[in-house]
Amino acid sequence: MIIIADGGSTKTNWCLINDEGKKIYFNTEGYNPFFVDEEYIIGSLQKGLPEDLEFDKITEVNYYGAGVHSDEKASILERAIKAVFPGAKVFVGHDLLAAARALLGKEKGFAAILGTGTNSCLYDGDDITHQINSGAYILGDEGSGCHIGKKLLIDYLRGYMPEAVRQSFWDTFGLTPEEIEDAVYTKPMVSRFCASFAKFVYDNNVNIEYTRNLVKTSFDDFFRNLVSHYPDYKNYTFNCVGSVAYNFRNVIEEVAAEWGMEMGQLLRSPIDNLVKFHLEDK
Repeated sequence: MIIIADGGSTKTNWCLINDEGKKIYFNTEGYNPFFVDEEYIIGSLQKGLPEDLEFDKITEVNYYGAGVHSDEKASILERAIKAVFPGAKVFVGHDLLAAARALLGKEKGFAAILGTGTNSCLYDGDDITHQINSGAYILGDEGSGCHIGKKLLIDYLRGYMPEAVRQSFWDTFGLTPEEIEDAVYTKPMVSRFCASFAKFVYDNNVNIEYTRNLVKTSFDDFFRNLVSHYPDYKNYTFNCVGSVAYNFRNVIEEVAAEWGMEMGQLLRSPIDNLVKFHLEDK
């Protein structure tokens, strides 16, 4: 039995393929080794994975995750997964490689992630050939849920929100400016905290023009600061995975067109196409 997993900073999607070829899906929280250590991941997996999962019968785990840019970070996840699945051969790859394989298969092109964080690359049908650093949630991550959430929060802190939106924000969260600053500067999982407010932006119906413009400017920042710096980027279609891109797909399609890119595939999650890629690869 083999397992294929796609892990973001917030959530991990898992697919078990048993000996009869049946696919069984389940979820756990996300594991970014920049924010959590090996011990935390092991404990969370033991608690979050299905109780009836036959851990000793898993022969292979292909895990793609956020934050595994270096061998050092990847090894944290690899050791944790091996501790939970001691008999399995473990591969840990970048979540961006998962996105490219899910979106493009064996074809070359442009691939991106717009979820809690941001990532993008050029892909040659086998591996990533060119990647511009997103800067992560403090320095960059334009277009991500975290970026959208930060734009919303700064408008709230500065009093720039339209009054109806501000009242709706207060009714929904009941957060004072002091509590927001405390959460951002003293609490863990800051990117996840900021990204959680993207749902409020999506659900808002008291001033759609305001929240739509907030999302559009975030996506415009993404194209200006990242996408447009790839060589001959207009020659590629825009292919993207992630809940933010999927939920705001009408806006991302509009912004992509303004920057001269045709739309390709847009997926909420790469897991189904990633499973297909591995089965075909075998």
